[in-house]
Amino acid sequence: MIASGDTIAAIATPPGNGGVGVIRISGPAVTQIAADLSSKILKPRYAAYRHFADADGSVIDSGLMLYFPGPASFTGEDVLELHGHGGRVVLDMLLRRILSLGARPAEPGEFSRRAYLNNKLDLAQAEAIADLITCSTEQAVRSAQQSMQGVFSAQINELIDELIELRVYIEAAIDFVDEEIDFLSDGTMAGKIRQLQEKVTKILATARQGRLLHDGVNVVLAGRPNAGKSSLLNALAGHDAAIVTAVAGTTRDVLRERIQLDGMPLHIIDTAGLRDSDNPVEQEGMRRAQLEIEKADKVLLLLDITRPEDEQWPDRLPAGVNITRVYNKIDLTGRRPEIVETVQGVEIYLSVKSADGLDLLKQHLKQSAGYAETADSVFVARRRHIQALIQAGQALESAGAQLQNQAPELVAEDLRQAQNSLSEITGEFSSDDLLGEIFSSFCIGK
Repeated sequence: MIASGDTIAAIATPPGNGGVGVIRISGPAVTQIAADLSSKILKPRYAAYRHFADADGSVIDSGLMLYFPGPASFTGEDVLELHGHGGRVVLDMLLRRILSLGARPAEPGEFSRRAYLNNKLDLAQAEAIADLITCSTEQAVRSAQQSMQGVFSAQINELIDELIELRVYIEAAIDFVDEEIDFLSDGTMAGKIRQLQEKVTKILATARQGRLLHDGVNVVLAGRPNAGKSSLLNALAGHDAAIVTAVAGTTRDVLRERIQLDGMPLHIIDTAGLRDSDNPVEQEGMRRAQLEIEKADKVLLLLDITRPEDEQWPDRLPAGVNITRVYNKIDLTGRRPEIVETVQGVEIYLSVKSADGLDLLKQHLKQSAGYAETADSVFVARRRHIQALIQAGQALESAGAQLQNQAPELVAEDLRQAQNSLSEITGEFSSDDLLGEIFSSFCIGK
């Protein structure tokens, strides 16, 4: 166990008033703090009702005390939890009392960081704790639980073990070049590298699904005024989130709505209508719309099928944007709803007013994001995990090429790079800067 040397404390429940408030304490001074707060002896891992005493002996609050001796605790250190009333003032008073007894305020994520440093969980599991807290859908919660239980880490560790085995063979071939070791030329090594590449590709696909479940997709609604952007937002959200009128240019600012699409988080962003205008308010709205379009994962360009002039606006959008053209108001033309693949991309014909074709649009959004509704085996993943898997796959691809070139030293280096990339996911190979960035995003008290 890594000794931290100091004791940390923090309010672990959200700010505000509630029925119950929790203060968490971890470190070597826990037993002394418990004795100063309550003179009675605490039994490990049993909840005991106690009065929490101030310095003058008066009672600050009353509630439950739970003592977890290290290393059998969340952080691996001695841990004390105080469950009292959830008022802001009473919790602040109790925390000040604890700090006066030798603890210091915990930094964001410091409890989880100590758990990681004391080998109670790896880095991917620690990140899953923060992800679980911020999940916005039930499937995201289940995927975060998968990561917390070590499903993701187990797959990564299995890859690392296989990489280590390959590296042993390669190093043997390099060190004993005069011996009849034919690992490199008999095809066995090439086959093992291909198998590893396939496994990395499969895990990468699952990781991308997990990131999608947690982060969701940013979808921007763009187009000319009165094309039906706000109406589409309301239809997807299931309530009147935006004002809809016959007056062109009703939406002047960016409007955001967070919804679930069959379990997939969707961040819908309604923007001001795009048109030529001298109005400074409209110009600012369109400037903000362009900024959102540039950052979007997907842009739904709403086009009024009854207005041919709307067709000129796709050319005014930034290059490289992922655009789907949505032709609205087919109820006025008699055209049936459908999805059409063209050289310019996907076109969807629908009517927001009658809801004809909305299911086609929803299906398209899920398919274009790579979302699968069966996510029982999906684990939560972050962008850094996906990047690490991509780097590992590239290193393995390079190793295969170097093997064909009969360059064992370069193969060994590529395999080392692949192992380091995978080890960054679980934290076996990581820098202090990376750890600081990861845990600083956690909430205080966790």
